[in-house]
Amino acid sequence: MRYYHSLSALVLAAATVAPLAPYKAAYADSASAVAGKMQAMPDGAAVYKHVCQSCHMADGKGAVGAGARFPALAGNAKLKTASYPAYVVLNGYGGMPWFAGLLSDKQVVDVVGYIRTHFGNHYTDTLKPDEVKEMRPSLTVEDQ
Repeated sequence: MRYYHSLSALVLAAATVAPLAPYKAAYADSASAVAGKMQAMPDGAAVYKHVCQSCHMADGKGAVGAGARFPALAGNAKLKTASYPAYVVLNGYGGMPWFAGLLSDKQVVDVVGYIRTHFGNHYTDTLKPDEVKEMRPSLTVEDQ
């Protein structure tokens, strides 16, 4: 009986607190439930370590396991054209979420430049923030 009263009190407390929390829709394909841009990061290495490394690994060799496949960036011929990885970062691809609502144009340029010149990649042509801006999808406030 004592257990029942404790449980009732807990349910009542949760019911009174829950309406105080603001509701924000979460999107399954978004990179984060946090609205707004990502924190300032000084270069592409910082963006990679903060955003990309957990899936693509510190060495850029990707990973496979638990029903997931994270493609290798190391020696990846798809990185030959700078606009391709920028488009993927902005819009997502397959199981990768999109980061258009979190990363600035400069952060996208920085991380794309980083992955294209590291991990055994030697693509030296550069992307400009204006080019990323043109690729960026139109997002509503709810999407960001």
